[in-house]
Amino acid sequence: MKKFMLIAASSMIILLISLQFFRPEIDHPPVTGDLQAPANVKAILVRACYDCHSNQTNLRWYDQIQPVYWQVASHVRQGRKDLNFSNWDKLSAIDRKGKLWEAVNQIEQGAMPIKSYAFVHSHARVSKQDLAVLKNYLIGMVHETPNDTAKLHARDKQLQAKADQYQQKLPESLNGITYIPEYKNWQVISTSDRFDNGTMRVIYGNDVAVKAVKEHHINPWPNGAIFAKAAWDKLEDEQGNVTTGAFKQVEFMIKDDIKYKQTNGWGFARFKTPKLKPYGKDVMFTAECISCHKPMKDNDFVFTFPIKN
Repeated sequence: MKKFMLIAASSMIILLISLQFFRPEIDHPPVTGDLQAPANVKAILVRACYDCHSNQTNLRWYDQIQPVYWQVASHVRQGRKDLNFSNWDKLSAIDRKGKLWEAVNQIEQGAMPIKSYAFVHSHARVSKQDLAVLKNYLIGMVHETPNDTAKLHARDKQLQAKADQYQQKLPESLNGITYIPEYKNWQVISTSDRFDNGTMRVIYGNDVAVKAVKEHHINPWPNGAIFAKAAWDKLEDEQGNVTTGAFKQVEFMIKDDIKYKQTNGWGFARFKTPKLKPYGKDVMFTAECISCHKPMKDNDFVFTFPIKN
C-alpha cells in the first residue's frame, strides 16, 4: 500500500509539473482609452474589475500555477470580451453609462466580482461603502429634465401613429422566437428603473412563471416559464410625477433546457420600437444575451427578483 501511495503521489507531482508547460497566453494589448472617473471611483473599479476587464491584467504568482492559470485565462478572455475598460474610448457616451450601470448592478446583486476570484483576491471585494461610492457616481451622471420635450415628442408621435403602419404579421427574431403580444395581460412580477438611460421597465411573467413564484420554484425556473421585460422612456414633470413615455422595446426570456441548451436553457429575443424590429445582426446575438446573464448562473441566469406579496 505504501508503495502504491508513493507511486500515485509521484505521478501527481510529475503531472502538475508537466502542466506548467501548457499555458494559454494572456496578452496585454495597448490601452486605447482608459476609463476616466474620479480617483475614488477609479480605485474601486481597478482593484475589483481590472484584472479581468482591462488590458492591464495583474497576475499574482498564485494565479500562474496550473491548473488555476487555465481558469484565470478563461476569465480574462471572457471578461475583456464583455467589458474592457482599456477600450473605453470605443464606446459611445450612452454605451459607457449602460456598461457602468450593468457593472454596478452585477456588483450589487453579488454576481461580480466572481466569488471564486474574490475568495482568493480579497482586495477585489466591494464593500457596502464602495458600492455606495459607485452608485452615487452613477446618480451624478444622470441629469433629469422635467417635461423633456424630445421624450414628449417621441411619445406623442407614437400615440398619433396609426396601427396599420406597423406589421400585421407577428415578427420573428433571428433565432426563431415569435413576438408574444399576450404578455401585456400577464402578471407583473418585478420592475426596474434604468436611471442611466432614463427608461422604466416592467417585467411580466406568464402563468408558468407566476406559479413558480408562488411555489418558490425559481432556482431553477421550470420549463415553460417566460418573462417579458418592456421598456419605456421615463417622463417626469415639475412636481416629480413620473409617467411612461415612448415605448422602447420588449425582451423575452423563455425557459426550455432542451431546446435552448446552448444558451444555458434560455431562449432570448428582443423587439425594438412599436414596429417591433427584431434585434441582432445574426442568430449569434444570443451569445451577447447569455454573456450578460452569465454572472447570475447561481440564480439560473435570471436577474429578476420577483416582488414579494
